[in-house]
Amino acid sequence: MPLNTLEDLRAGKLAGSRRLKLASGLSEFPREIFGLAETLEILDLSGNALATLPDDLPRLYKLRILFCSDNRFTELPAVLGQCAALDMVGFKANRIRLVPAAALPARLRWLILTDNELVELPREIGRCTRLQKLMLAGNQLRALPAEMANCTGLELLRIAANELAALPDWLLTLPKLSWLAFAGNPFCQDVPVQNGVSPIHWDDLHVSHQLGEGASGVIHHAEWRSAGGAQPVALKLFKGAMTSDGLPLNEMNACMTAGAHPNLIPVLGKLAAHPEAAHGLVMALIDSNFRNLAGPPSLDSCTRDVYPAESSFDLDDAIRLALGIASAAEHLHAQGITHGDLYGHNILHGTDGQALLGDFGAASFVPSDDPLVAKALQRIEVRAFSCLLEELLELCGQSADSTVNRKKAQKLKCLQADCAQENVSARPLFAEIVTQLSALMPR
Repeated sequence: MPLNTLEDLRAGKLAGSRRLKLASGLSEFPREIFGLAETLEILDLSGNALATLPDDLPRLYKLRILFCSDNRFTELPAVLGQCAALDMVGFKANRIRLVPAAALPARLRWLILTDNELVELPREIGRCTRLQKLMLAGNQLRALPAEMANCTGLELLRIAANELAALPDWLLTLPKLSWLAFAGNPFCQDVPVQNGVSPIHWDDLHVSHQLGEGASGVIHHAEWRSAGGAQPVALKLFKGAMTSDGLPLNEMNACMTAGAHPNLIPVLGKLAAHPEAAHGLVMALIDSNFRNLAGPPSLDSCTRDVYPAESSFDLDDAIRLALGIASAAEHLHAQGITHGDLYGHNILHGTDGQALLGDFGAASFVPSDDPLVAKALQRIEVRAFSCLLEELLELCGQSADSTVNRKKAQKLKCLQADCAQENVSARPLFAEIVTQLSALMPR
């Protein structure tokens, strides 16, 4: 979304705009915005110095999406609840300690309150039955309201880096919950991290160009010079800041603990002696032929990935890809890890259905003393896998036109439906999914 200027707004150059983004140190809400009331749907005022919103904000009667991250709010403005069309609200990285019940819009489906100072949520959040995405990482929540059990449409929940003493029982039975991050809470702080990853000294790395950047860190191309010679590697340097998923160091610990698997990116070592004490991992450099399977969800798709228009798969390749990811997920859960973000946009794929599951930013350690909770958490991730299967089936299109392929496609659809059951306890575990997919592989 391009950055606009207050000067252009005042000069009438933005008349008729559906989107507006202003970031210029604003300490007061510009009244000129109301001149766009007939058309404005998306308003982004992130990166300013705002602490309040005007009482007549509902004059923006078409406003669907409001972002006010990185400002100075200490409570979620109650006026939001009066905005009839508002369904997406983002107030990340403020100083919010209070969420009044009146601040929750009736149509709310996406609420971002990451990196604030919340100790509790209002019980009235249980009335938000359209809520699909709730991001609460980096607060001081000690519990979640029991009334949230009524949020039966909730699909993505981030509650990492809070003060939760346990996962509530009702959370594990939500019929559509698929993407859950909870690392960095007291109930999962004492999980031992695997120490089998060797240190790699900063001086043994020749760091060159940047390969990519995500919320948790920056990935560089590097050359690792060791006694065995020099080899190209990928170096991920972690940021210290809170991300929407949680703390980057939790991601690093999960990567190291995951261990080796053909469908995970190999971790070669843990960075040591960085001159600025930065944390990092040295990983295998992935062939440049690998591509992201999908793009992340958009404002419109909310919780579902966005695939390139030209995307298509041969059915057998789709089955091979699904099998690889299911096998990786089975492996992670055997190590006591839930990935938390099993999505197409976190999968790299190559030719013939080769696949690598990456991005452990939402990974969490499963409580080791409760096998029932461990299975419930796995079945939550199974629903995420059902979404991936559904998307792969849609991408197969006309490739399932032979009798053999039609039968395979039908079995894949049945498996997808089983994985998506609203009765969480009825879903298969990943071991069974791997068995079923293996049976569909070409001989």
